[in-house]
Amino acid sequence: MSLTSLPSRSRTVENSSSLESSSAIALPDLRIGNVHIGFPVVQAALSGYSDMAMRVIARRLGASYALCEVVLDKMVLQTRGRRTARWAAVHDDEHPVGGQLMGADPEMFGEATTGLVGAGFDVIDINFGCPVKKVLGRCRGGFHLSQPETALEIVSRVREAAPAHVPVSVKMRRGIDDTAESRDKFFQILDGAFARGVAAVTVHGRTVEQRYNGPSRWGFLRQVKQHVGDHTILGSGDLFDAQACLDMICETGVDGVTVARGAIGNPWVFEQARALAAGKPLPPPPSIHQQRNVIAEHYQLADEIYGEETCCRQMRKFGIKYSRLHPQANAVRDAFVGIKRPGQWQQVLGHWYAEDGPGQYPAAEAEQNGNCGNE
Repeated sequence: MSLTSLPSRSRTVENSSSLESSSAIALPDLRIGNVHIGFPVVQAALSGYSDMAMRVIARRLGASYALCEVVLDKMVLQTRGRRTARWAAVHDDEHPVGGQLMGADPEMFGEATTGLVGAGFDVIDINFGCPVKKVLGRCRGGFHLSQPETALEIVSRVREAAPAHVPVSVKMRRGIDDTAESRDKFFQILDGAFARGVAAVTVHGRTVEQRYNGPSRWGFLRQVKQHVGDHTILGSGDLFDAQACLDMICETGVDGVTVARGAIGNPWVFEQARALAAGKPLPPPPSIHQQRNVIAEHYQLADEIYGEETCCRQMRKFGIKYSRLHPQANAVRDAFVGIKRPGQWQQVLGHWYAEDGPGQYPAAEAEQNGNCGNE
């Protein structure tokens, strides 16, 4: 299978070469259990980012599925009122939508699962992949890859608590590190999760120890997919443009991919991937007015969740990411950084996005930072 290469972009990915041609490829629809997803390029859970507003924008621009930012089990059980808005808000336009749980104590996962289902999430995802130091120190996220028995107890409790029609999935990295022991534990958890009724597993091609440094090993994803056969595997890692998403599917055989950091401030990556898969030319980057309209819509959705003051603070980091697509990226970034009051949003859009013109693809150096739940 071959695809159109993205111009002026490069990837430092192990054993990877760009696939070049303009022929369409037949990508089977992605399913997670009994939930039909469709086009197999979806938005990952992104801590601090993938709230309802970001997910809705991604869905409207081509993502067939998106996951809520990771939620601590105790947060589901203990928070009320405005504090729940960040994770509990689900829009009518975004189904199917996944909710991701993270925690340390297996006993808390069952009740937390019930809470996420009650909030309206269609799939429950378990985070065994977060590599952030404070998360590991509290025995959460990627720490569970070091203790298969506890990890599989969590899987069992989530599967037992979720109604039969609600699929359960798992997010993993390829292990704590590159030792043989770590690899054995990875496959023990992988096989055990499917045996306990998990419908899909997302595998990130880096270890927990790597965090976000070095290339994602796509060759490992290929081995995982070959190992599990017909079970559903999604790939993750180094997906910063539409071409990379399709390359990962074609090169590794995974059933779908989850875009994380590559989707922050660039939700157009999903419709670009659809165009390439259909054999069409890569769409140009969104124009300045297209960017303005999406940023304004994103802001309005966030305002509905958080209210004016919190929305202004929450959206500043999105503005910084959106600025990468503007031809005067540095100046626009500084303008978003300087926003202190809600009314200043309109001033920035009115000044920097008033005159239409071509946009640009995000610069490669923006690919280096991440947090829990990201690639």
